[in-house]
Amino acid sequence: MTTADFSHRLRATDSADVLVVGAGLAGLHTATLLARQGHDVLLAERRAGLAGAIRTTGIFVRKTLDDFPLPPDCLGPPIRRVVLYPPNLRRPVSLTSGRDEYRVGDMAPLYETSAVSAAAAGVRIALGTRYAGRQGDTFHLVGRDGPTAVRARFVVGADGARSRVARDLGLDRNQHLLVGAEEVFEVPGSDEPPTFHCVLDPSLAPGYLAWVVNDGRHAHVGVAGYADRYPEGLRRAVERFGASAPGLAGVERPEAVERRGGLIPVGGLLRRISCPDGLLVGDAAGAVSPLTAGGLDPCLRQAEFAAEVLDDALRAGRPDVMSNYDGSALRPHFRGRLMLRRGLAHVRTPAAAAAAFTLLRTPLGRAAAGRVLFGDRSFPDPVRA
Repeated sequence: MTTADFSHRLRATDSADVLVVGAGLAGLHTATLLARQGHDVLLAERRAGLAGAIRTTGIFVRKTLDDFPLPPDCLGPPIRRVVLYPPNLRRPVSLTSGRDEYRVGDMAPLYETSAVSAAAAGVRIALGTRYAGRQGDTFHLVGRDGPTAVRARFVVGADGARSRVARDLGLDRNQHLLVGAEEVFEVPGSDEPPTFHCVLDPSLAPGYLAWVVNDGRHAHVGVAGYADRYPEGLRRAVERFGASAPGLAGVERPEAVERRGGLIPVGGLLRRISCPDGLLVGDAAGAVSPLTAGGLDPCLRQAEFAAEVLDDALRAGRPDVMSNYDGSALRPHFRGRLMLRRGLAHVRTPAAAAAAFTLLRTPLGRAAAGRVLFGDRSFPDPVRA
């Protein structure tokens, strides 16, 4: 069964306890948890199918794999090895964990599987339906059968880094963004262990990293950085990196590749992420590590907190309960990562990157990199009222 088999057909008017806008993992998880609590949930997704227009690399860290029951058949082989490279790719730093640290999700079937679980819980999923705005206490959608006016007690903005729901609710919006793009293709098996390759080169990835993830099944080759620092455009940077990217020895890039891309919020969790009418989750809330730009673990953990607060508000009949969902209370936990983000943003030339990379070759630098890459930290536990 796929989502196309049970996509909900909207009428001219509809109602729900909660309208969720966006069927990424954050929106799907929030909707599923609420439906399992017995609430009427309508989920609107602009894409006609969840297998297309994927924006994330899909890297799941160990804490996520330990704490969430992700379907094993939607995950690639475990990765324990990370190799860090300077701009000239010489004398890289190789780090290997004693534990399985990462697995790359096969995101198309993972989205489909998550949507099947959501529908089984009772979520009404309206595909090919975009959010068109709010008018008073009515939310407007436009789908295959025309416009729909939805009366909902609460709305959840899971609609990405440039959230329209955030704007309509008067909540904070992401201001600090990276733009990323990658190519994904199958690779033949090899004797090399699954490896995550990271290249620190501001000419390719200004303010972030270029990467190759080769888990022996698929290769993900990508770059990300500040949009205004790509004078030749992001696609040209991907092409330049792909021509000499490490970790692909003996791999012939096919003509047909899957291309992914999108905005990555790196300003930390936003302060105002809820109001009496709704809340934000995932990228819309800035729930992404400012340093690593990892967002899958934060989005799932934040979705659980969001569903808990919404459940309390619905049962109590008191919208003021939504104030417990407070980004400003969690934001201090990101202070260290925000400082490192600002430092990385100031590395503007390959020469500066090469100089900074010398620190990674020291025992102290290797230990610090190991704590970042193999640490146990995740999205902070919320302070509950």
